[in-house]
Amino acid sequence: MEQTILLQISEQYGCPTYVYDGNKIEAQFAKLSNAFSGVKQLKINYAVKALSNISILKLLKKKGSGLDTVSIQEVLLGLEAGFEPSEIMYTPNGVSMEEIEEAARLGVHINIDNLSILEQFGAKHPNTPVCIRINPHVMAGGNSNISVGHIDSKFGISIHQTPHILRIIENTKMHVNGIHMHTGSDILDIEVFLYASEILFETAKQFKNLDFIDFGSGFKVPYKAGDLETDIDELGEKLTVRFNAFCEEYGKDLTLVFEPGKFLVSEAGYFLTKVNVVKQTTSTVFAQIDSGFNHLIRPMLYNSYHHIINLSNSSGKERFYSVVGYICETDTFANNRKIAEIKEGDILCFKNAGAYCFSMASNYNSRYKPAEVLVYNNETHLIRKRETFKDILHNQKIVEV
Repeated sequence: MEQTILLQISEQYGCPTYVYDGNKIEAQFAKLSNAFSGVKQLKINYAVKALSNISILKLLKKKGSGLDTVSIQEVLLGLEAGFEPSEIMYTPNGVSMEEIEEAARLGVHINIDNLSILEQFGAKHPNTPVCIRINPHVMAGGNSNISVGHIDSKFGISIHQTPHILRIIENTKMHVNGIHMHTGSDILDIEVFLYASEILFETAKQFKNLDFIDFGSGFKVPYKAGDLETDIDELGEKLTVRFNAFCEEYGKDLTLVFEPGKFLVSEAGYFLTKVNVVKQTTSTVFAQIDSGFNHLIRPMLYNSYHHIINLSNSSGKERFYSVVGYICETDTFANNRKIAEIKEGDILCFKNAGAYCFSMASNYNSRYKPAEVLVYNNETHLIRKRETFKDILHNQKIVEV
């Protein structure tokens, strides 16, 4: 996205503000679809947790996406955005049976990752098709907090518990039409992904009435110039051959399902902030901005890298800065980072701010959540208003004591 457009948005809507490039989201969706064009039946379910603004969901619906949801609230957002229940996969972890029952009433596809819940649900709803989330015991992902397929993970039913799954299916006569895995995020080595896929294929052979296999996602995107990323084309070429061979062996054309979140929206997102103070200490030059980990927690939570550009002086001489926020704990976005010379009032832009940024924002320190803006086909749309003090008080009940 051109820097002049981002500067115009900062002037029109103020800072901090999230900006999303709708055309980039569409391009990423097409890139993944094209990589697996050799598969007869492909379904891409966008992972709502990455960025849940309803306008983004509507944009992806227009491209033919389904949804991967992890809460009943995300299910309701999907329905509100116009998705049919059949287009929504619900993959909770550790939720109550009441929430799962609500999802069943809404008619969405349920993905179960717990033997106890599987047995309870199968006994009560034997005719309702369900998917089963398998834990392949594969360590994959760019950070321990986002690696979810290893043996100590709380997610999925262990492949070693497959006999228990089959016994529950036999006893309840329940209908299992899908099998699923998700090993983690920021997977760079496609051989790890293919290895986990082989485990899933072997497990799938034991289920006789499958309609689809869901391989999750976790594709790594680049965070800076020259950064490595998952080779989607190579993965598409290799996994397509293997998937088609498995379908022939299985005796049925299954649907290959992915559930990308970060892959679709990360690079499309920009976070605009204003520099409040440039503070020189005995050892460091701090650029202190009008935001904090209440708006962008990923660097503190995952040690994630976000490239930072000084939009107000993009061609200026580079100096070293530590970019920090205004929260009452340490909230450092970048340590000793080379950025074009920064002055108070400059607009800094954080790249790769589309995934798990606004969706993890909070009102910590009673700060307002930022505005969200969508740029699509060269038109700018406000898709979420900046919060006000009334929003902070909303739902609070004042008790005179």
